[in-house]
Parts: sequence; C-alpha cells; structure tokens
Amino acid sequence: MAVLPSAVAFLLLVSFSLTVNIANSQSFIGVNYGQVADNLPPPSDTAKLLQSTSIQKVRLYGSDPAIIKALANTGIGIVIGTANGDIPALASDPSFAKNWISTNVLPFYPASKIILINVGNEVMTSGDQNLMNKLLPAMQNVQNALNDVSLGGGIKVSTVHSMGVLKQSEPPSSGRFDPSYEDLMKGLLGFNNATASPFAINPYPYFAYRSDTRPETLAFCLFQQNAGRVDGNTKIKYMNMFDAQVDAVFSALNSIGFKNVEIVVAETGWPYKGDDNEIGPSIENAKAYNGNLIAHLRSMEGTPLMPGKSVDTYLFALYDEDLKPGPGSERSFGLFKPDLTMAYNVGLSKSSQTPATPKTPTNPSPTSKKATWCVPKSGVSDAQLQANLDYACGRGIDCSPIEPGGACFEPNTLASHAAYAMNLFYQASDKNPLNCDFSQSATLSSNNPSYNACTYPSGSGSN
Repeated sequence: MAVLPSAVAFLLLVSFSLTVNIANSQSFIGVNYGQVADNLPPPSDTAKLLQSTSIQKVRLYGSDPAIIKALANTGIGIVIGTANGDIPALASDPSFAKNWISTNVLPFYPASKIILINVGNEVMTSGDQNLMNKLLPAMQNVQNALNDVSLGGGIKVSTVHSMGVLKQSEPPSSGRFDPSYEDLMKGLLGFNNATASPFAINPYPYFAYRSDTRPETLAFCLFQQNAGRVDGNTKIKYMNMFDAQVDAVFSALNSIGFKNVEIVVAETGWPYKGDDNEIGPSIENAKAYNGNLIAHLRSMEGTPLMPGKSVDTYLFALYDEDLKPGPGSERSFGLFKPDLTMAYNVGLSKSSQTPATPKTPTNPSPTSKKATWCVPKSGVSDAQLQANLDYACGRGIDCSPIEPGGACFEPNTLASHAAYAMNLFYQASDKNPLNCDFSQSATLSSNNPSYNACTYPSGSGSN
C-alpha cells in the first residue's frame, strides 16, 4: 500500500509512543474486586498481583479496610462504595455521611488512592422507590462531607446504573432513558455535571447475546468479524455491541442535555463457564470478549459518537465469587484464580502486553526475525471468502491495491482479493492472531504470498 515516507515515520512514532504509554500506564483499564467468596487470596497478595498487570484502577463494592490499606502506595486508583442499605441514613443525616467518610476514607487517604465513591449499586432499577428518591440527597451529603475535609475536588461521588435505566438502546442514536426514571435521572445527572463526576453504567454484550443467540450476534458481541449493524438515523455502521451500547448511553445523556457528563463503564465481562443449559459461557468466548475489548480500549479508537478516546472500563471481574447465588455463570467471571494464576490470558500482564493497534500497517522493523501473513485456508467457500473480503475492507483498511488498476488487482479472482484484504486487516490489527481467524477460515503462514508488483505487508512472528 502506498504511504508517503513522512506518514510512515509518523505512524511509527505514534505506534512507539502508544507502546511506551501502555508499558507505563493504562488508566482506562480497571477491574471489579468482588468479595462474595470464601477462597480469595490475602489482600496483600492481590495488591502484588495487580502491580504486575496493566490494571490501574480497582472497584470495590464496599469499603473493606484491609483491601484499601493493602493498595496503599501502589498508585492504583480505588473506587469504594456505600451499601444500598446505607442510603436512607446518608440522605437524612449529614452526620452519618461525615462518619462514613471519617471511617472509610480519612484513615487511608492519600496513601491509598481513593478516586471515587459510588453511593449504592443499580439503585434506579432496584424497584425500591424509597431508595430511588433518597439516592440524590445521599450523594449530596457524601459530597458535602468530602468538601468539609477539603477532599471534594480529589474524590468524586457518583452511583452505578444498569442498562435497564434505558427504555431504548437500538439503534444507538435513539438511546433514551426510561420515562419513569427521567426526572430522577435529571437530578442525578445535574449532580454529575456540577461536580464533574462520571455517569457509571454496566453494559454487558454477554446478556445481549443471551437474548439473541444467532452466530452473527455472537461475532458482533465478541468484536469478531461480522457484517456490522447500521444505525438508520446516523448511517454509522457499528462493528461491535460494546460501542453500540456505550453510544446508546451517550445518546440518552445527550437527549436530556447532559452529553458532557463523562461515561464510565463500571462493569463488563463474559463468563468462561456456566451450567449445561446456559448458552454463551466458554473460555474461548470469554478470552475473545475480554481480549478484544482490551485491544479496542488500547487502540484509543473510541466509539463512533465519542471517537479518539477510551472510556474508562472496569472489567468484571478480578476473581470468581464462589458464594454468589444463581446460575453457574454468575460464579465464573474471574480473570484470575485464587492461586493468582490467570484463568486465561487476555494480555493484562506487564510482561505480555499487546501494544495499541495502529490504523495502518507499518513495515516490520529491521530486527524482526520472522514474518507472518494471514491467508485463507484451503477449501474455503466463495461465500466465506466474500464475507471475509467485505468485512476486512469495511474496517477502514486501504483496499485500493485490489481495485481495478491497483498493484494487486490481478489476478482478478475472489480468492486473491480476499487473501490480500484478510492479510492487510491482520497486519493493521497489530498482528493479533485473533484477527486472523475469520470464522476459522484463515491461518497464519510464514510463506510470503507477494508476487510481481503486489506486496503483502508482513509482521514479526512475536505473537
């Protein structure tokens, strides 16, 4: 693909810069640390584990002092939470809020980097009208208690919502809050806006797939190759469910005048196992979702309605919670095991991180010892090749070399054009093997498929 030398240099610089940034800090990647379990490792061991990863933030559902203390002087941001049952007292008694701050914040801060206090969890969809009505006053009293000890600027106050607060989320541009919540939501968002605190929400493509188990929906949810879904209002083609859900939230905020309130993904994940009658949980799916989500965040691509930045995202979850009720999947979201080993590898370890994805492939460095190309497997049907071609060229790569007059147009066959596009997509996706799958119709090869004037970009074999 023809790229001006200056552009190549720029892309190399950007790629290098992003790689350095990843090695140093990925403040947009967090994790949920649930404790509904009887087999969790000591907090001190967990703190060491977290320091060996690119995880920069931890969300607690409560305010366990042992965990908060263990995270002291690690630089890891800590989100703590009040119980839903504390909301009435927090709302009605300012002294209760002051005591809560005195007990759960002041003994640890600033050595323990508390950055956010969530007042309750999914209160708006709890069905408890009393809690819903008292949520905003509780948040205000917690904020006032922080202000009284001069911490109002450093520690934010918010609450966490489920996607159930939306009445409509498809297409993303039509995202709207449920009218029955809207008045209360306006009050909460007014608080978020005035205090520069985030709107925290829990999007789960996993649950979207459970309600629509078609193979194309699974690919859409797992950030894998798919035909995409076009928003009829904006004509934007969405290529994954995560972006669609987050943009639906943005549209809902925008619809009531709060588009400038920051969105934070407080929970998202995929279970790696479940009961026999559960559709969706598997190690393969969990690794694909979490791994591709992390790669998406690292790319800094953003979403179609919020491009060029990554939404702060807290993965669910650090460990399994073996005492949780419900189906088996509820106890199988952990990224790490109680013995501190990985349940499966999604590239969070500092020793195995994947750099951010450049939009255009660059030539391999002179030190690359082995080049790899993504090519179709033998016997792949024309229908699959066409789908691969359409998908790859629909993701923003430069397919002009296989258009009439291009260096790789001849031979003018579907197999040749698909092979070029599939490889280009793989190279442009940072040579991640997950992006040379194409519904199991592709494979990596060390044999250079270039011919005559047609050059297939290549990458090192460090994957």
